[in-house]
Order: sequence, then structure tokens, then C-alpha cells
Amino acid sequence: MEIISYIFLIIGGVFFFLGGLGVLRMPDTFNRIQAGTKATTLGAFSILIGIGFAHPSWIFKLILIIVFIAISNPIGSSVIARATYKSNHIPTNLVQDDMADRGEEK
Repeated sequence: MEIISYIFLIIGGVFFFLGGLGVLRMPDTFNRIQAGTKATTLGAFSILIGIGFAHPSWIFKLILIIVFIAISNPIGSSVIARATYKSNHIPTNLVQDDMADRGEEK
């Protein structure tokens, strides 16, 4: 079980590293949100699963943390994206603007 735990911890660390790299390398806020949210969610899940294999008695607490992350990360990223859109920091290479036809003021 210890080896499986280490494997999940390493996978989680790699996802966190790639998420941070994506935040640094992406050209605009919308792409940064995508890279940061997806990679850090998978990284956190992997690390928590690794901890679950290392300490099976903590599994209930870890499941609660995973559920909280699964709920809060998409909400947080959508709030950041909406705030960016409303502040008129729209990228110049935007192909499709789904919010323009809603009639909302920016």
C-alpha cells in the first residue's frame, strides 16, 4: 500500500507542477483558469487518494475534502471568468463570445 501511496503522491505533484506551469505560460486569464483549475483539481484528488492509501483510517475525512474541492473549484473558476469578462479584459483572439447575446452589461 505504501508504494501505491507514493505513486499517487507523485502523480499529484506532477499535476500541481503542470498546473502552475500552465498558469505561467498561458496567454490570457481564461486559458489560465482552465490550466489552473483542471490540473490542481486532479492533483489534489491524486494527493488525497495517496494519503488515503497511506492512512486508511482518514478515508472519510478525505472523501469530504474531495467532495468540497469538486464543488468549489468549478464555482470559483466560473466566478473568476465572469469577473474577467465583466471587467472588459477580453482576449483579442476570442473566436466565440457566448455572453454577448445575453444582453448583460459589462
